[in-house]
Amino acid sequence: MKHIFPTYKRFPFEIVKGNGVTLTDNNGQQYLDLTSGIGVCNLGYNTTPIKNAVKAQLDKVWHTSNLYNSELQEKAASLLVKDEDKDVYFCNSGTEANEAALKLARKATGKSSILAFDHSFHGRSYGSLSMTGNEKIKEGFGPFVPDIKFAEYNAPDALTQITPELAAVILEVIQGEGGVVNGDPDWLEAVAAKCKEQKVLLIIDEVQTGMGRTGKLFAYQNYNLDPDIVTSAKGLANGIPVGAMIGKTELAAAFGPGSHGTTFGGNPLAMASATAVLNILNDDFLEAVQQKALFFWHYLEKEIQPLELVNGISGKGLMVGIHLKSDIEVGKVITSLHKQGILTLSSRDNTLRLLPPLIITGSELLRAVHVIKETLVNTVIGQ
Repeated sequence: MKHIFPTYKRFPFEIVKGNGVTLTDNNGQQYLDLTSGIGVCNLGYNTTPIKNAVKAQLDKVWHTSNLYNSELQEKAASLLVKDEDKDVYFCNSGTEANEAALKLARKATGKSSILAFDHSFHGRSYGSLSMTGNEKIKEGFGPFVPDIKFAEYNAPDALTQITPELAAVILEVIQGEGGVVNGDPDWLEAVAAKCKEQKVLLIIDEVQTGMGRTGKLFAYQNYNLDPDIVTSAKGLANGIPVGAMIGKTELAAAFGPGSHGTTFGGNPLAMASATAVLNILNDDFLEAVQQKALFFWHYLEKEIQPLELVNGISGKGLMVGIHLKSDIEVGKVITSLHKQGILTLSSRDNTLRLLPPLIITGSELLRAVHVIKETLVNTVIGQ
């Protein structure tokens, strides 16, 4: 790759085909995918209803300006908000959704200060990066958007930083890039209550945790939370670029004509795919995800948790972080798993991250557990 900026550290093979939960590389090797394209292809690859919806739309029109009405956008939005009094702004990515959330929070409140949390990840553009608690990826790009403050995630002291001077608090219910760190349910509820008390907007970033990943459409629905703004992307259109900012309807007046916009956001192909995805993610499907997750976690705790080089396991639903001891490099484990036909991810603090497609079967999850266990055991023996 001679003409591509080296912004990614790439593995030396190319994925050329996908079907269900199986990916095939340019050498013909097949892999059980436990990445979903980093939480994007939640419904797997070459999925018939989604493929058919996009093909049908492709024969009609694949781009039109947002200057015109879009029944496709309205249909997808109605499936996202259901019977709640909320509105949706469609864009192209999680970064754009979080940028929109930042702008809306400031415009709606007339205040500029935002409270975010350490080890958070909200994107790489200037607004979203400014709200990201990862100094390593921010190095060399300052100065950042002003009036962004940070607190310690899951820390009771963070509540003292939620004051009326804030426009909003932004958080992830589970920090994905930050090491698959679960928000403590009591702490999450306390943050939400303090925001309400202090008249501060609560923004929940569901870019990675949403679209059924935890067994609910959105992860915050597992807890007693009522966010003012929710951001979504990744799995929303199963690989077609899309993002969404969902806000309470009372905020809509702050986002009138000319206040924000996008050329490609909400385009017909993305909306066709998103609608197909949301129709699949019904109550029965989500219940099945919950049952598969219970099965998966049973074997993770039985087979992986006791291993010598494992410090612990975190996550929820089909979002899993296996925290390895520092003397075992997670990158080497990932490479070893490639040889065994398994694709996985890493995350902060030497964490092996698993984000399998939600359509994965119990037998495939069990196979994954056995291969991961064998690889970890052999890694220790090989030291």
